[in-house]
Amino acid sequence: MEIYSYEVVDAYGNILKGNIDAEHQVQACQRLKDKGYMVIQIKKEKTTGKFSLISKDKRITISDKVIFSRQLAAMLNAGIPITRALYTLSKQTSNPTFRKVLEDITSNIESGISVSAAFGAYPTIFNDLYIGMIKAGEVGGNLGETLARLASQMQKEKTLKDNIRSATIYPISVILFSAVILLAMLVFLVPIFEGFFPENLEIPWITKAIVFLSHSIRGYWYLWLIIVLSLVGTVSIYLKTDKGSTVLEKIWFKAPAFGSLYHKTIIARFARTFSTLFANGISVIQALETSGKSTGSKLLNQAIQDSIVEIEEGRKIGETFEQRDIFPPILSHMISVGEETGSLPSLLDKIAEFYEDEVATMSKTITSMIEPILLILVGIVVGVMLISLYLPIFTIITQTNLQ
Repeated sequence: MEIYSYEVVDAYGNILKGNIDAEHQVQACQRLKDKGYMVIQIKKEKTTGKFSLISKDKRITISDKVIFSRQLAAMLNAGIPITRALYTLSKQTSNPTFRKVLEDITSNIESGISVSAAFGAYPTIFNDLYIGMIKAGEVGGNLGETLARLASQMQKEKTLKDNIRSATIYPISVILFSAVILLAMLVFLVPIFEGFFPENLEIPWITKAIVFLSHSIRGYWYLWLIIVLSLVGTVSIYLKTDKGSTVLEKIWFKAPAFGSLYHKTIIARFARTFSTLFANGISVIQALETSGKSTGSKLLNQAIQDSIVEIEEGRKIGETFEQRDIFPPILSHMISVGEETGSLPSLLDKIAEFYEDEVATMSKTITSMIEPILLILVGIVVGVMLISLYLPIFTIITQTNLQ
C-alpha cells in the first residue's frame, strides 16, 4: 500500500484535504470518486516525509481512537465547541500521527466543512462505521452521545479481537518454535550423530531420510530459501484476491473449534454494529451495508447484500436471514421478534452480548485444550527424530555385543 495526499471538492463545494492509502494512484482516485468527491490534486507521499502517517511505528490503534472518542464526547456534552475540543485533544495526544490528523480535521471544520466530511477525509483511519455514526449524530444534534456510544462499540470490538488473538497466538507461537527447533536439529545435531555412523553400516530408511534432509538444507540452503519465499509469496498474493480470501474463509469455517469461534465472532461483530447504527437513526439498508462490510467476512457480507435485495422488495429482515445458513437461527428469530415489537436495537445488543460471551469462553477453552495437544505433537516430532538418529547407534552396540 502507498500513501497519497489529496485535495478534493465535495458535493457542497467545500475543499477537503487528507490522505488515503491505495495500491496505486488510479485506485486512490477511484476510491475518492466513489465517495462523491471531485479530485483536484493527488500525489504520492514519501514514506519518510511529513505525511508518513500510516507507518508501523506510528500507527493509530483502536485504543487511541477509543480514548479520543470518549474524551471528545465528554467535552461536547460539557458544552465545549467541537473545534476547541479537537484542538485541545490534538495537543494532548502523545501519538504524533494522530496529532497531525486531528490538526487537519480541526482546520477543515474551521473552514466551514461539516464534521463528518472532515473526518471522512481520512478513510484509512476512520472507517465507514465511524463516519456514518458521526454523520447521524451531526444531523440529530446529539454528537456527544453518539461518540460515547461509538467509543463503547469500539471498546467491545477491541475486546472481541483480543479474545480471538488469545486463542490463536499460542498455537501459532508453538508451531513456529517447533519449526525453529526442528531446523536447528537438522543443521547442528544430525551432523554430530552422522559422524558416529560407520560407512558400511546399513541404517534405517527414516534415518536416511533425516540425513538426506539435513544435507540438502546445509548444502542447498539458498534453494530452500527461494522455495519457501516463493511459496509464501504465492500464497499471500492468492489470498489477497477475492477468490483466495473466500477460499480461506471457507476453510476457516470448516476448521475444528476455530471454525465455530470465527463464525460466532463475525456474528457478534455484525449484531453489535447493526444495533449501534440502527439505534442512531441510520436507515436499515445503510446500516446493513455498513455492518456487512465491518465484519471482515466476504461470505457474511455477500449474504447480507443478497438479503438487502429482498428487503428492498418488501420482505422482513428476519425472514431473509432465515433462508441463509450463515445466520444462526437465534439471530433470525430475535431479529423477527425485534421487528414485530419495535425493539430491534435492544435485541441485537443482547445477541451481540451473547455471542461475545461465547467467543470469550471458547477462546479460553480452545487455549486450554490445544496446549497439551501441541506439546504432545512437539514431543512426538522431536522424539521421532532422536529415535531415528539413535537407531544406528543401537545397531552398532548390538552387533558389537554379538561379536
